Amino acid sequence: MTIRVLLADDQEMVRTGFKMILEATDPDIEVVGEAATGREAVDLARELRPDVCLFDIRMPEMDGIEATRELAGPEVADPLAIVVITTFDLDEYVHSALKAGARGFLLKDAGAALLEQAVHAAANGDALIAPSITGRLLESFAEAPSEGADRVQPISPLTEREEEVLLTVARGRTNSEIADELHISVSTVKTHLAALMMKLGLRNRVELAMWAYETSRV
Repeated sequence: MTIRVLLADDQEMVRTGFKMILEATDPDIEVVGEAATGREAVDLARELRPDVCLFDIRMPEMDGIEATRELAGPEVADPLAIVVITTFDLDEYVHSALKAGARGFLLKDAGAALLEQAVHAAANGDALIAPSITGRLLESFAEAPSEGADRVQPISPLTEREEEVLLTVARGRTNSEIADELHISVSTVKTHLAALMMKLGLRNRVELAMWAYETSRV
């Protein structure tokens, strides 16, 4: 099954490089569109409905975080899968991108293998954050438990198994890894994830992980 990707970066050489890497690395990935500005990225994404969008942060007209919010934010009924990829390793960018609805965050020096993994993860509903960022990001959530008081509470109590699945999601595990770790099927993992999202009013595993850390689950 082909994964259709939209690239957005104000530098043509960067877009060309990413396209060459993705299409040469994996024949199942096809770059279906390119944008040089945030506004163009939003318009193209709405027109093409790609499986995954790769957005730079610093773009003219509209930055990548605002573009992400317009396509995958809390008010979007049918959000797209977006991975933010940037040169700038700044915590505020990571937090803003994930809160805007991004399913992943990479640095531009991540390498071909990690870029391909991030595209596949986003297309499958998983999330991938650059390993160099993950530890720092989770520490920052753990150090801010006071925010948890303002987080939504479940509409009904989480089951023991749902708590276990939530913990593995917060640790960055994929569906397959969760299935192996908990000795259940991937379809059962997806069922638990759907139940968690419904109970918490959240829309993806990134939001689940953030909720787990902000409520001191981890």
